[in-house]
Amino acid sequence: MAQLRHITAKSRIRTVSLVMAVTAAALLGGCANSRHGSVGTHAAPVSGSAQPGSAAAQAQVSQWGQSYNRAPQNPQAILGYANALTQNGQTAQSMAVLRKGVLQHPNNQPIASAYGKVLAINGQFEESLNVIKRVQTPAKPDWKLLSAEAAVLDQMGNHARAKTLYHQALQINPNDPSILNNLALSHLMSKELPEAEYTLRRAASAPGADSQVRQNLALVLGLQGKFQEAEQVASTDISPEDAKANIAYLRQMLSASQS
Repeated sequence: MAQLRHITAKSRIRTVSLVMAVTAAALLGGCANSRHGSVGTHAAPVSGSAQPGSAAAQAQVSQWGQSYNRAPQNPQAILGYANALTQNGQTAQSMAVLRKGVLQHPNNQPIASAYGKVLAINGQFEESLNVIKRVQTPAKPDWKLLSAEAAVLDQMGNHARAKTLYHQALQINPNDPSILNNLALSHLMSKELPEAEYTLRRAASAPGADSQVRQNLALVLGLQGKFQEAEQVASTDISPEDAKANIAYLRQMLSASQS
């Protein structure tokens, strides 16, 4: 529900409404294997607001591509170029860059984590888990790798194991908003709405929480019928008119599903 700043207000309303529709349909329909990508960036290896194919996304690809060409073995260049490619929808290219990067840096955890996430985006879940686990250190686990593994398990429908890993990650990095957001989405896909709301409230109040966390909270509030508060939360990052339109759409959709 984030990453919508570079499109028009009307397009934003339609896009956010569609995201809400997909999420609520998955929740109400009991789709065990729904991907978190429909409600957040939990499985995505990139961040930012540029839309695939936009001038901003293409500029990032060009900029990082030049850095990568100058130093193809530099971990920062590998990650930056791969992230820019994924941001622009070029996941096959991103996968190739990261696969080469993993071979060049077999013990580099950020590259392995990014590669595992791109594999998961392309539905290669088992390979994704193998890549992530291979660089994890059981005696001193990395919280980002724990969260990445949990995200893959959630996409495979194994929400119970995913929640366990998120809690392990929180023991290492307490109150991290990205972990809490992902844990909340795991609760959402398990139809545990009160738990999802509680966790998203924690995430929203944590330092560094972004608009995506707040929009996910608005969604969960709306799914529980707390429409007025959902509008208030949503309007923190988008206009009151857009927030009202999004929640009205969600309300209409929920009403239609119940009838």
